[in-house]
Amino acid sequence: MPRDIEERADCERLVRAFYGRALEDPLIGWLFTDVARLDLEAHVPRITSFWETVLLGARSYAGGAFAPHAALHMRAELRAAHFERWLVLWAATVDELFAGERAELAKAHAERVAHAFHGRLATLPAAAPSGSGLHVTVHGPRSVR
Repeated sequence: MPRDIEERADCERLVRAFYGRALEDPLIGWLFTDVARLDLEAHVPRITSFWETVLLGARSYAGGAFAPHAALHMRAELRAAHFERWLVLWAATVDELFAGERAELAKAHAERVAHAFHGRLATLPAAAPSGSGLHVTVHGPRSVR
């Protein structure tokens, strides 16, 4: 049986494993790669600090997590399905790597954040339509060179 989340290294392991899945996901991966153009190596320490603060009480995270999501929403509307998929991938990653009180807290906190963010984003204007208003994209596995 996997052990619980106990230290910052565990938080980083969880974050890296999650993004390994999320970046390749056909439903939400494009939000990270094509819209946010996420610099993973710059993002991992920050989001690790967020989870270290939430799960371990480290107080290593300073800042607000909502503003970057609001900015992203203005470029590509974040819908309920995006948050639902994020939660599925997050919970699966947590369950694969860890078990225990903090692992359960990681999933519960993610649920609270996702629902709060989605609710707040729904009060903002939707992303500006591009061109004809119809934008079709096809996302599949990315090859690694």
